[in-house]
Amino acid sequence: MFRKQFSTPTVFVLLVFSVFLGSQIRAISEDSVYEQMRKFQDVLSYTQKYYVDEVKVGDLVESAVKGLLEDLDPHSVYIPPKQLEKVEEDFQGSFEGIGIQFNILNDTIRVVTPINGGPSEKAGLQSGDKIVEIDGESAVGFSNDDVQKHLRGEKGTEVTVGVQRAGVKGLIDFTIIRDNIPLYAVDTYFMLDDGIGYMSVNRYSATTYKEFVEGLRDLKKQGMKKFVLDLRYNPGGYLEQAWRMANEFLAKGDMIVYTKGRRTELDDDYVANGAGEFQDVPLIVLINQGSASASEIVSGAVQDHDRGLVVGRTSFGKGLVQQQFPLSDGSAFRLTTAKYYTPSGRLIQRDYEGKSDEEYYMDIRNRDEEEGDNVMHTMEHIDSTRPRFETTGGRTVYGGGGITPDYIVDAGQLEEYTAKLRANMYPFILSYMDKNGPELRERYGKDDADRFLKEFKVTESLIQSLVEHGESKGVEMNEEQFEKDKTYIRVMLKAQLARNLFGNEGFYRATLEADPQFLKAISLFPEAEKIAGLK
Repeated sequence: MFRKQFSTPTVFVLLVFSVFLGSQIRAISEDSVYEQMRKFQDVLSYTQKYYVDEVKVGDLVESAVKGLLEDLDPHSVYIPPKQLEKVEEDFQGSFEGIGIQFNILNDTIRVVTPINGGPSEKAGLQSGDKIVEIDGESAVGFSNDDVQKHLRGEKGTEVTVGVQRAGVKGLIDFTIIRDNIPLYAVDTYFMLDDGIGYMSVNRYSATTYKEFVEGLRDLKKQGMKKFVLDLRYNPGGYLEQAWRMANEFLAKGDMIVYTKGRRTELDDDYVANGAGEFQDVPLIVLINQGSASASEIVSGAVQDHDRGLVVGRTSFGKGLVQQQFPLSDGSAFRLTTAKYYTPSGRLIQRDYEGKSDEEYYMDIRNRDEEEGDNVMHTMEHIDSTRPRFETTGGRTVYGGGGITPDYIVDAGQLEEYTAKLRANMYPFILSYMDKNGPELRERYGKDDADRFLKEFKVTESLIQSLVEHGESKGVEMNEEQFEKDKTYIRVMLKAQLARNLFGNEGFYRATLEADPQFLKAISLFPEAEKIAGLK
């Protein structure tokens, strides 16, 4: 078993579905609470009675609750009932329905991809299919809410969808039996050359560790000798899932993370139990400014124990632990109850005092980081205000907000023209697949992503067709910016086609071929092995 010192239920970083008894939230005296509640009740009562216009008391109370929490910190928040259902779904890791990712384009439901193993995939739906009827009624003009209302439903119930498919005349009717649909935390994993295994993890939900370790075991069977864990843009989730993930790489007794709150019962230690199956696999973790919370726990533990290298951009800097408390109307609120620290003692939370929410979230966009080798963390040394800490191997690392990588690599900034063209690429790809999808599927099948990536060439005429599509949508050509980002445009065209044919694995395989952070990472395995004492 993991060694933990708990006096409360397991603490999570973003969400907790077990809660304290009501008495535990009283941090001030009963008299003071009563006095302040009476004051609020008086204001609410007078407002309802005398305000010039009719007021909705429920809306006023919601606004008051939001204002109270906003005054505490950026991560203590109110969650309305409708939003809470979606939040719980995301972090529990499943819902009941037909299992598709979809977009609405020109009033038509387009299947982005059927979810692997879900009822839609089993029934035969394909990427690019247009759902124009649901149970015999037109679905043209549906909103996102309409689609979910009609396609989601209790497990075991049936729904019939009428589909238009490129190369097929007339509608195809699919009768689909709804089922429990997993929301995968692992986007994809696969083997690359030189025994390198790659995995992208998008969140820390209730199923993350299970998906993660099953994927790692599969990669090991395929001959994995080195591992890249991609946590870029992973916003976090359950702290326990992060702790279990880090445990796979660390030795018995290694601290993974600890939490400290104003109330001592919120102080917990999370320590590796030595049962991890991958303690000897050379490791590199990819992070960026969108990696937060549980992602920072994993990357911080790897860095503090010199277990591998961290590559990319400095992470978000979210080191506050929230408890979630339910309210009587089906809403809830998250309250910051503790802070978490990396093994060396670093508080990862960025400074938020005196900053508006906009300023707090914009800070990460305005960082100016010098690229290069930062294994000894000399780049942070120039800021004398940042507290110093040491890794187990004696390297100096710094606190003050986020995890700063051992190698800082910029992913690059798109030109304005390219960003606008990219925003219009998806409908262009759908149009291309309508015309060419049947031939491509026949040529490459469902599983030959490698051959597609090696053989398929993005021609100049295809790029020009995209440019012309952009112009038809008001994206005015900028020759200089186009030439600067032409490689990116070419890669994304191929990646989007690969996603339509092969799902997430095709997309990631294509994008990694021109990903500067990933390419730098795989060149650093000799250094990663050296620093971890595996060489």
